[in-house]
Amino acid sequence: MNKIRLVLVLAVVAVVLPSCNKRANKYMYFQDMSVEEEYAVAAASQTVIRVDDRLGITVDCKNRELALPFNSKTASYSVSLDGSDVTSAAADAVSGYRVVSEGYINFPMIGRIDVCGLTLKEAAKVIENAIIEGGYIKDPNVTIEFLNARYIVLGASGAGVYPMQGDKVTLLEAIAKAGDLADNAKLDDIRVIREVDGVRKVYVQDIRSKDIFDSPCYYLQQNDVIYVAPSYRRASFSDTFFKVFSLVTSALSVYMTYLWATK
Repeated sequence: MNKIRLVLVLAVVAVVLPSCNKRANKYMYFQDMSVEEEYAVAAASQTVIRVDDRLGITVDCKNRELALPFNSKTASYSVSLDGSDVTSAAADAVSGYRVVSEGYINFPMIGRIDVCGLTLKEAAKVIENAIIEGGYIKDPNVTIEFLNARYIVLGASGAGVYPMQGDKVTLLEAIAKAGDLADNAKLDDIRVIREVDGVRKVYVQDIRSKDIFDSPCYYLQQNDVIYVAPSYRRASFSDTFFKVFSLVTSALSVYMTYLWATK
């Protein structure tokens, strides 16, 4: 009889442990990545300027007075009595320069500058060259930032509209910013909806796989929509069944072990 009880206990353990391990693996991120193994890092994609973007543009140089006409929508400069420069934000600095539907901005002193499709660094170089060629400043230093770039998170995560800090925000950073995924999130169904060349595309990501790092939407673009699909009710029922089954089998295992030990 003792041998029979021992066999039953071992059988219960053999059933419960693999199922627990399998269940735990279902919720692990990056399951196919091994410790200490090296993985190639893909070059970061560059965020490009699009129509309706608002750009904050600042022109600087050794003689700041020469840069005054170019900073009317970014900052104002003045000279104090002791000869030092004083910088203050302009009242309309938040508005910046809007990229119109034709893909250009109107920049002081220079006029039309085509920026759509350029990275921030490329656009800054175009403006610098235009200033030099116009004979305004010999050594301009132009910096550009997005003022209205954002992304949207919906579904089984912290839903909300989040501003993009800088021009490189990853999908993982966005998920972390939203407070991570909810317990009922489908890890293999994280969707990024993106506008590309006038059409919307949907990319489906699996956060359990390292392939997410090579995805074209690992680096987010302006106005990307991240939708985390929730588990269906059927999956929720299976979760409840598994918990009840685990509790019952565990209790049965403990009870049978007690009977076997006290016999």
